[in-house]
Amino acid sequence: MQTESKTGGLREGFSNEEYIRLQSAKIRERIETFGGKLYMEFGGKLFDDFHASRVLPGFKPDSKLQMLCALKDQAEVVICINSADIENNKYRGDLGITYDREVLRLIDSFRQVGLYVGSVVMTRYTGQHVSYIVSEEGFGRNDYIETTRSLVIVTAPGPGSGKMATCLSQLYHEHKRGLTSGYAKFETFPVWNLSLKHPVNLAYEAATADLADVNMIDPYHLEAYGTLAVNYNRDVEIFRVLNAIMTRIFGSCPYKSPTDMGVNMAGNAIYDDEAVCAASRQEILRRYYKTACAHCKGNAEKAELQKIELLMEEAGVTAADRPVISAARAVADRTGGPAVAIQLPDGHIVTGKTSELLGASSAALLNALKYLARIPDKIDLISPEV
Repeated sequence: MQTESKTGGLREGFSNEEYIRLQSAKIRERIETFGGKLYMEFGGKLFDDFHASRVLPGFKPDSKLQMLCALKDQAEVVICINSADIENNKYRGDLGITYDREVLRLIDSFRQVGLYVGSVVMTRYTGQHVSYIVSEEGFGRNDYIETTRSLVIVTAPGPGSGKMATCLSQLYHEHKRGLTSGYAKFETFPVWNLSLKHPVNLAYEAATADLADVNMIDPYHLEAYGTLAVNYNRDVEIFRVLNAIMTRIFGSCPYKSPTDMGVNMAGNAIYDDEAVCAASRQEILRRYYKTACAHCKGNAEKAELQKIELLMEEAGVTAADRPVISAARAVADRTGGPAVAIQLPDGHIVTGKTSELLGASSAALLNALKYLARIPDKIDLISPEV
């Protein structure tokens, strides 16, 4: 088993504290804009957002939760789940649990930090026309969700769960009751006020290669304000429908573009763009290798891998630019067998080789523990007799 040194781990370039302050203030401002009641659709992960922490070094995986905890006296949570996902036992891949079990996990997690969970909504949308949707036979047939707080957080175990439809249904019902409320989206990626080809936004495309998401300049924002803003294809495509629905409910749409709908201050909390770019390029490479492995196992389409290869070209990186690759290959070439390399937060690279006692992954993991605990390399953590 071997260890190799490398100095200079990725430095931070994002202020988590500033992000929470700016995002919280923007949400409070949006609540007041709509007369004191806001339905906020949450895109992405509320818990354990490791993608954000990788591409925005300094972003804490639970920062969204911290931000909501700062608003918990005003907030309540509504969780949506598509009934078809329950029927089909859809899995959340990163956790290995079904969506219905994930809903129960989310309820427990929210309650543990003091956030009030008011409702769970089962959804299923089948593509009716707008005139039908905004009627007693459309939204009118949905149950009205009784809510009591000024900020209603609408979240779900995964995409396609009907979050937006639930928000708009609530707006319809409340407008009928003479109540004033509004709708907005909590977004992190793409970052609207970074350039279209900024590595942070390219890394988002790499992360969603399986969904065929594409970042694009928001044409509605450009027409309305004459300024460039980055959004993604699904929000741009749905905006025309959303605009029509909100116009039928309220008489006019409060937003001129899909970017207007979002509340996203992430770009304003970046203080070292070079550090963020470096981290994002490494994330694109990480996604490349993850997708390449999945493709070899038959779990990913060739098109996904090809898309990430194009993103690598746009980001100016190659498959050899991930530091652990050359370290692992050097050990493999020297030993003639499989090898693994792990880069630790301080930049140090630990390797492991295959032996009669251990596989390469196990060896690398034990070497990492030895390095972190400052145990000399010559000391065996597991006796050969065991």
